[in-house]
Amino acid sequence: MNWFTLSRKHWSTTKFLALFLCSCFLIISCGGSPSNQQTGSSITSNSNRLTIGTTLKPRTLDPADAYELAASNIHYSLGDRLYTYKLGTSELVPQLATAMPTISKDGLTYTIPLRQGVVFHDNTPFNAEAMAFSLRRFIENGGKPSSLLEGLVDSIEPSGEYELTIKIKNPFAAFPALLAFSGTCAVSPNAYEIGSGKFEPTKFVGTGPYKLVKFSPNGIRLDVFEEYWGKKPPNQGLNVQILTNSANLFNSIKTGAVDIGYQSLDPDQILSLQKGAASGGWQVIESPSNNINYMVLNTQMAPLDKPEVRQAIAAIVNRKLINDRVLRNQAAPAFSIIPTSFDVSKPTFKDAYGDGNIAKAKELLAKAGFTKDNPLTLEIWYSSGSATRQQLASLLKEYAAQELGGIVEIQPQTVESANFFGNLGKGVYQSALVDWYPDFSDPDNFIQPLVSCTKGSEGKGCEAGASRSQGSFYYSDRINKLIQQQRQESDPAARKQIFAEIQELLAKDVPLIPLWQPKEYAFAQSGLKNVQLDPIQQLPLWEIDKGN
Repeated sequence: MNWFTLSRKHWSTTKFLALFLCSCFLIISCGGSPSNQQTGSSITSNSNRLTIGTTLKPRTLDPADAYELAASNIHYSLGDRLYTYKLGTSELVPQLATAMPTISKDGLTYTIPLRQGVVFHDNTPFNAEAMAFSLRRFIENGGKPSSLLEGLVDSIEPSGEYELTIKIKNPFAAFPALLAFSGTCAVSPNAYEIGSGKFEPTKFVGTGPYKLVKFSPNGIRLDVFEEYWGKKPPNQGLNVQILTNSANLFNSIKTGAVDIGYQSLDPDQILSLQKGAASGGWQVIESPSNNINYMVLNTQMAPLDKPEVRQAIAAIVNRKLINDRVLRNQAAPAFSIIPTSFDVSKPTFKDAYGDGNIAKAKELLAKAGFTKDNPLTLEIWYSSGSATRQQLASLLKEYAAQELGGIVEIQPQTVESANFFGNLGKGVYQSALVDWYPDFSDPDNFIQPLVSCTKGSEGKGCEAGASRSQGSFYYSDRINKLIQQQRQESDPAARKQIFAEIQELLAKDVPLIPLWQPKEYAFAQSGLKNVQLDPIQQLPLWEIDKGN
């Protein structure tokens, strides 16, 4: 998911106001009178309930339309999918299914046995017909995430009361992982309709451990679902406080106004909370993240249409300096767009350019015809809501000026978040600072949604497809073929070799430059038990015990 992407994904949240805003008045508003919301009591504190503070505001809770991290965090507590991940790992395990799928020899037919005795939040029984309805609705209603299954799935049919058969059009090695995406959860056929654009943004009726009681602009209330088929949460429910900025979240953690603070804090705020944990009485929970921050380069806009110019920019980037100065050592350098959590990841950008290799950059810039008298001017765009990216763009500007002696002039450019992501696929930016949260745990999800192209040419670039919508306009016939090959390859060793070639080509062609793989942080009050960060399911709130 690309947190910021309005066209689809998850692009990273609009994070982070600078630490000096921490003196702003603390706003924790629980009121509001949103229209068309589910009825229920207001969001109030309770000693047996968890209060979660966050700046992430879901646009919608409809799983057929939600494609942002803010919603997926809530979906994991409200809904169940056919498959999920064993906490702390990328191991797929059955959830509403009772076993991993039986796959036909041609790789096109998946037969899935389903759990019995499950009911939805409205007491509708769960069965194969309900699961088929949910997946068909996910595809046919045409929401932002529908592209994950649309074009891949041929048919979804019950083959028994508690057995589902899914046929796909082409073999796809990671298909079971797709069925663990938060939006593919089961929803009640009595609460939703199938039809283009027929969404229910303010309600959720699934089978998960919590049920939705209230959804407002300022907060969300979830109560424990007493008829849940699985293990009941050790807490009595969740009050999610949606705060207006990171300064309010920072203060809420320090004052104990929330039990847990999670997403999003800037690096200075995180550092301050880490240092003050012992005296302040809160826990620091830290975990590697499964997302990637990177710079996208418009391969069709001069002078970035020259490969050597893109390569020079890749050589200039000094990830150690970025981690020290901007991220306060809260990240790991990224030398591939595929995170190191996958065994197929190769540090191809380090192999090709090193890190902050000024000599290499000067050599490539000279080859492209750039000198002090004819400098390269590079605009770097970013969302105005991100203090981190503002600091990064400023650092890159200063570093280039100091180390390259006028050969490169970097010009940071900022724009409001909605316009930033709306313009990304229009080709108006030379380069942009973005990030990517995966939809499912497979290296394909860091390649196909970022650099594949369905229509284009080497000369014209990408005219339709992922690389156009993500702003690089990159077209490579070889990359497109390799993407299809790895998707259809069932042998892990052979698939790993394909990913190796993909990463080598991306380091050569440089449609994007991987920058860092962040760590995730949550801060919890001292009495809470079982607070953990999961690389895929974020913050498993259904595991947390308040200890009262």
